[in-house]
Amino acid sequence: MSGLFLSLDGVDGAGKSTQVARLIAWFEQQGRTVISPRDPGSTALGEALREILLHRQEIPLSMTAEMLLYMASRAQLVREVIHPALAAGQVVIADRYLLANVVYQGCAGGETVEHIWQVGSIATGGLMPQLTFILDVPVEVALARLSRGLDRLESRGPEYMRLVRDGFLQQAQRLGDAAVIIDASQSPDEIHAAIISHLQ
Repeated sequence: MSGLFLSLDGVDGAGKSTQVARLIAWFEQQGRTVISPRDPGSTALGEALREILLHRQEIPLSMTAEMLLYMASRAQLVREVIHPALAAGQVVIADRYLLANVVYQGCAGGETVEHIWQVGSIATGGLMPQLTFILDVPVEVALARLSRGLDRLESRGPEYMRLVRDGFLQQAQRLGDAAVIIDASQSPDEIHAAIISHLQ
């Protein structure tokens, strides 16, 4: 059985984590083995970089440095986790992937979008998800859902988040059939049903 690589993305508060969990359960009911790496994270290097990237706000990061740390984490993730899983015929559901950096550091952060795609291609060895689900929701709704403490990116405020949302919608056009935009202002059940409908 061949491996399947999917990713879920969108603004913080769109409901990714909920939908990743539901998707894992759905595939397991079909008898598939599923892994769900978090990005950044899921390797020793990735978890160390995740701490710096999201929670060590006393460490200043330029937008370029931020992007490159994400890429270093992802390079390790692809080689240590994703490639072996796909080779074993497993389903990989990534909670964020390269698209997130294009949007967060590029479209919203001011880095050159083309440069990020190029660096990302090197970091991933060209490996891209077969399908990326972009959970799209108005920024006000997304921010209202964020009840926990905000990480480095989430604390950049509504205007930054609006640029993030616009960036996802722009880049979805670039990805063409490899990206599906889902209305994430619906109920979790409706969102899940929409994702499964596209998969089937």
